[in-house]
Amino acid sequence: MGSGGSQKIFVTVKAFSKRGQLLQRADLQTLAESRDLDELVTRIKNTKYLDAVNGVSKPYTAEKLEMALRTFLAETQFNLAKSSGNSKILDSFFQKFIITNLKLILKGKILGKSQEEISTFFNMHAEELTKQRDTVVKALVAKDLEEAVSSLGSSPFNAEITKAVELYNETKNIQAFDIYFDKMLYQNISRALRSENDQDVTHIYGMEIDFYNLMSIIRGKFWGLDDERIQDLIVGSTVNIPNQIIDRMMAAESVKDALDEISTTRYKDLIPETEDEVEIIAEFEHSFEMAYYKSINGAFSKMFSFSTVIGISKLIEYEVRNIGAIAFAVEQKIPVETTMSKLIVKEAE
Repeated sequence: MGSGGSQKIFVTVKAFSKRGQLLQRADLQTLAESRDLDELVTRIKNTKYLDAVNGVSKPYTAEKLEMALRTFLAETQFNLAKSSGNSKILDSFFQKFIITNLKLILKGKILGKSQEEISTFFNMHAEELTKQRDTVVKALVAKDLEEAVSSLGSSPFNAEITKAVELYNETKNIQAFDIYFDKMLYQNISRALRSENDQDVTHIYGMEIDFYNLMSIIRGKFWGLDDERIQDLIVGSTVNIPNQIIDRMMAAESVKDALDEISTTRYKDLIPETEDEVEIIAEFEHSFEMAYYKSINGAFSKMFSFSTVIGISKLIEYEVRNIGAIAFAVEQKIPVETTMSKLIVKEAE
């Protein structure tokens, strides 16, 4: 066994130990029961996230906490990618930070926000780690959307960004950026999956591609996009859904009809009962993420499988997202039950 093999074993063992340190449902419940952000920060400091939030200055805001947690996540995912010999798929997960920051910049430019206002929403930690800081700074200092887009002309994201701007101009819906930026992320993941060619990895991360494709179709239906536009959003080939079902979904009349088409696939139990389109989309999204979360946890039944390394990267991402959602809920005084029902974590026993 060469050094690559022993490196893989080392990193899978590390993945198992990190999984043992994930916060349990009861821990998240304790955080969610905080009366205010001061109490929440005190409670977070009793977890492994002590260092992540230690540098956050008072007065606390959910936004400041989320930023600190994202820095922690960038660091963790970057280190996992490095220690696994720079796996392409972990690299593609890591790209998410840069893609998200570019999206925030372009949305900010549309809303006429100043450079200062936009930059309070993110930090450049991920860009510094991957030496891509210049790309993002150029877009940030541009005077308007047009200049920001042209500053990204030589970046690999150029074609999709241009399409996002076109769709936005047509629909005046700022979520056009969410869709096309997600497309970039999932295109990267899809390419990486093909190059890894690992059955265990494809089995789980195929779900990630399916999730993106299904959500793109139902969002496209909801916005009244034509089939050609929806087709352009589809990434790679769906892994667990036959192509003819995707075609039938695109031809369906409504969001509900589109989702009913998956009733013969492994995702049939995720179809919501409700009739309201906004609720259908939100419920389907949550059920799918929960199914995905369970599937990732299932990857840990195999020792030394590389899928555990990618799995832990994703589980830590969910955990960070959960704490961010709790911080927002505590700040906005949202009831604990509501908060808990929205988290991606094991259901109560």
